Amino acid sequence: MTDDRYEIRLGGSGGQGIITAAVVLAEAVAIYEQKYVCQTQSYGPEARGGKSKAEVVVSATPIDYPKVLKMDMFLAMNQTSCDAYFYDFRPNGLLIVDSGFVEQVPTSRVISIPFTKIARKLGRELVANMVALGAIGHFCDRVSSENIEKAVLSRVPKGTEELNKKALQAGIAAAGEFDLSLLPRSIAADDDELF
Repeated sequence: MTDDRYEIRLGGSGGQGIITAAVVLAEAVAIYEQKYVCQTQSYGPEARGGKSKAEVVVSATPIDYPKVLKMDMFLAMNQTSCDAYFYDFRPNGLLIVDSGFVEQVPTSRVISIPFTKIARKLGRELVANMVALGAIGHFCDRVSSENIEKAVLSRVPKGTEELNKKALQAGIAAAGEFDLSLLPRSIAADDDELF
């Protein structure tokens, strides 16, 4: 595994748009950033309400394994996904949660933003995934927010571009209120093995 590999996991329940957000993120990286990317997904048999997980691996070099090995960032849209998918976390990784649905967090390196509440204020709870994607874009140094916006606008259904753009911008603004340097750091070096 090379140092330039950056791994993101997104978790939520079916119907929250987790997979759509991951696809948009992967397209932003591949098409607009011109980097290598692998996007994988899994979900339960339920159409809505079951666990849903998507992963995005970003690298400047070819990717030899498409799944997350050590998460740099994890977006959890609900408590169930936070509990189920919080593993393989890099010591100084970042957990981003929807504060309206995740109350118990397994790390102190967490950013808590009310994605769904913000989406409701915009008029459609359905765009909570785009609010969250805005936050991911703000905190992830491997893809620019501008390129995520381009990918969003090319992917969303016609007639919803403005709402999705506003949702993305609202997520960027909400994330901008946090200073990552104030979060606690792991006492172990990133390359140390933790047991």
